[in-house]
Amino acid sequence: MTARTQQAMRLTVLVDDTDTWHHRPICSEIVHRAHRAGLAGASIFHGMEGFGGRQVVHTARLLSMSDDLPVAVVLVDVEERIHAFLPQLEELGIEGLITLEPVRVVHFDGARTGGAGSEGAGTGGAGSEGAGTGGAGSGGPGEDGR
Repeated sequence: MTARTQQAMRLTVLVDDTDTWHHRPICSEIVHRAHRAGLAGASIFHGMEGFGGRQVVHTARLLSMSDDLPVAVVLVDVEERIHAFLPQLEELGIEGLITLEPVRVVHFDGARTGGAGSEGAGTGGAGSEGAGTGGAGSGGPGEDGR
């Protein structure tokens, strides 16, 4: 298999697991909005321990501090689509940290793209889930063939 790479943007939103939007976990709301917006992929990662702006360490190891655990919502797509999604986060009034990082996504020739069984770090084909890129199918903008 040969590998090709594509420029993309990773948007990471760090929130507490107790943060909500209209009685729904805010991390889930972000993923569903990203899906409706047609972004290539989104995943939620639950943290075991962390602290933020209030400098209070929250950990799953202590019962009294096991709420407000960190959650990272990671979205990947081409830069233009990620920037177009930012107003959705502003509407949600996110109080956590939001970062943007340029990334290179690897595509393997001959690898399955989209469809059943492609969950995880897919290439963004129709039906793929996870941190994919390129929108509908592989070979999107920014591909350099490396």
